[in-house]
Amino acid sequence: MEDAHSFVVDFDSVRGQGFFAVFDGHAGKHAAEWCGRHFHECLLSSMHASPDSAIPDVLNEAFHKVDESLSHICKESDGKIHSGCTAVTAFLRIEDSDGRQSFRRDSKLLPSSPRLRAEKLKGSQGANHVSSITYNADNSATVESDIIVPPTHSRRVLYTANAGDARGVLCRNGQAVRLTYDHKGTDKQEARRIMDAGGFIMSGRVNGVLAVTRSLGDPSMKEFVVGAPYTTETELCEDDEFLVLACDGLWDVISDQGAVELVQDVQDAQEASEMLLSYALLHHTTDNVTVLVVRFKHFG
Repeated sequence: MEDAHSFVVDFDSVRGQGFFAVFDGHAGKHAAEWCGRHFHECLLSSMHASPDSAIPDVLNEAFHKVDESLSHICKESDGKIHSGCTAVTAFLRIEDSDGRQSFRRDSKLLPSSPRLRAEKLKGSQGANHVSSITYNADNSATVESDIIVPPTHSRRVLYTANAGDARGVLCRNGQAVRLTYDHKGTDKQEARRIMDAGGFIMSGRVNGVLAVTRSLGDPSMKEFVVGAPYTTETELCEDDEFLVLACDGLWDVISDQGAVELVQDVQDAQEASEMLLSYALLHHTTDNVTVLVVRFKHFG
């Protein structure tokens, strides 16, 4: 098993934001596990370094940073580490109609009070700050974090990015909407890019070795197997029910629509992910399987 996954709720200290990802490793588990621990940190760093950049551009930068970090780790290992991984990431962002987050700039923090479990302050744009407080054994209070609660009229935008054949599928009114692109050696567009770079495709594999044409890590094949992601931007609406992120171990044995229909009526995300995992195993998948299901909460 060389897969890893990660999720961070209230990502970047904004209530309702979330980061979700699945990493499918090959030639070892190091790359996937490193991404599971650190990819969200690289994304956060890129966001803070370029606060006015479009999120797809930030995701692209994060993918390249991670790719470079993994290549550096492989180089420093003197050949002991040479793994790579495919990646599918989703960032659910809360933002204004113009794609910005004015509620960050227009809200101010109040000092925390040990008498209250949460402090709130109304900002000029309707945003609140909530201070999470833990009470110690001596009844003293420790402020853990300051969470921004955005205005109710904010829009929710789902940004996805992937490299390789790990896939993201949105359920919109019962219909499967694929948000990612499968980067495989069998894809004509990807095969053309590989050959233009001086490589070749044999038996559907890059230089006869790797079945995917994009990944993170794999430094020995970086000339052909790039880390540049495919990105999408989707504003969520009331018809959007849930998101499935999974590696190819699932998608090899079920269609996008089949996966959506299998778990559409399952409200518990954990139960839904376990159902998809069981389906893959029962239908004799020949690959590792990691499934992450995200159910969206709607506000009236």
